[in-house]
Amino acid sequence: MSESGTLLTIVNAVVIPMADDRDWFRGWLAVGADGRIEAMGEGALPPGRESIGSGEVLDAKGAFLAPGFVSAHSHIFTSGMRGMTPGEPLYGWVGEQSTFIAGADEEDVYWFTLHGCLDFLGNGVTSAYNFTDSRVVGKYDAETDRREIYAVRPEAYLHRQFDAARDAGLRTMNAIRLDSEFQPVEEAFDAFGRAVRYLEASVPPELSLGASVFGAVQWSASAEAARDEVRAMDEHGIGNQAHFLETSEALDQQREKFRWYEEAGALRPGFLFGHFVHPDTYMARVAAEKGAGMVWQPTSNGRLGSGVADIPRYRELGMPIGVGLDDQSCTDVSDPFQNLRIGVYTQRAVNQDASVLMPREMLRMHTLGSAEALGVADRVGSLEVGKYADLLLVDPSSPDTGPVWDVHAHYAFACGLRNLKRVYVGGRLVAEDGVSTNPLAAQASAELHARVREVASRSAARSTERLAW
Repeated sequence: MSESGTLLTIVNAVVIPMADDRDWFRGWLAVGADGRIEAMGEGALPPGRESIGSGEVLDAKGAFLAPGFVSAHSHIFTSGMRGMTPGEPLYGWVGEQSTFIAGADEEDVYWFTLHGCLDFLGNGVTSAYNFTDSRVVGKYDAETDRREIYAVRPEAYLHRQFDAARDAGLRTMNAIRLDSEFQPVEEAFDAFGRAVRYLEASVPPELSLGASVFGAVQWSASAEAARDEVRAMDEHGIGNQAHFLETSEALDQQREKFRWYEEAGALRPGFLFGHFVHPDTYMARVAAEKGAGMVWQPTSNGRLGSGVADIPRYRELGMPIGVGLDDQSCTDVSDPFQNLRIGVYTQRAVNQDASVLMPREMLRMHTLGSAEALGVADRVGSLEVGKYADLLLVDPSSPDTGPVWDVHAHYAFACGLRNLKRVYVGGRLVAEDGVSTNPLAAQASAELHARVREVASRSAARSTERLAW
């Protein structure tokens, strides 16, 4: 490292900052020893900076340099469940998942999560909102709107998921479910508090984007669940993301539960609806008026046949909108380029308007927009001095994608994982040509394959018979 403490300087790049006050430019970017962007500019390096000897200097040779993607809605423990239930809608798919994961213990879920986090990083996702798998072992029945509970796992089951994201080096906001319906209420609040404290103590501040409530009223039997979630939000000063109105199944009972959140005072800045595909006009208007946002999962909604979120309407209402990759078991490939293209193309097809959502707007939603929705845009989501240097080097010439007519359109529409050459978190290389630099990567792969078979056998999931290898 140089005298100046500069860790990395990238020169000769087409920089796509995704900051609202700056368009793309040809130039350079420097990363300080603290992992944050210390300077950036157009053209060649200033003469004074050239003479410093700024740590590693990388010539991008005209490649795109852009911020890492932010997945504002993810279930990363599902990395070993890709291709599961290929023809089921939400509730059938969740049911099979629940049956499978019932056989997992804390070490299984650690390796599942670690593998999923490394997969995100290798594909250019550098920050994620992660719905941790609940300690409660059970199964939801949509027809009766009831959940059958089999057991409650040790708290280590939850904590090991925090450990996995930390060990992978993924910046993560961890969502914790408040299981007050299935335990004595104060015991559930105590366990929630211990989880928040464990997160704060065990994950370095630079990797932790904080804690959040895992909103679960969609599967709850009582309005008290909404009030409990609001209490957890208030006690810990955190937000909440609730799966809501995702599927067209059982719409009446889902819509009734919107009132539970409304009356509990949950709707406010920092409260997010995950999916929000099927609200009525009143729900969308009230959510926006109260400052609540939504997170859109284009690939997942298509895979599960859930429907198409009305993004133009939410934008008109002024709702914060994030974008997520959801489960690896319902996106199958955790590909943010694919996710944004499916999003743009679906909106254009449904609205029969090729300009309803432009590539720069969609890129913003999957980076800075997601960071804003999560309340972490001061740290991630765009390339700006003072923010973490979470960087993607994407080479449109390898393989060659042809002449560049429009930088944002070419990056979003013509490039993909095949063009993703390097991924940096805090200026440190975490993946190159899709291969992780993490020393645990090979073990994570081996553990995932072995443990998925063992867990499937223990849980008697019907998918066990379909495992080819």
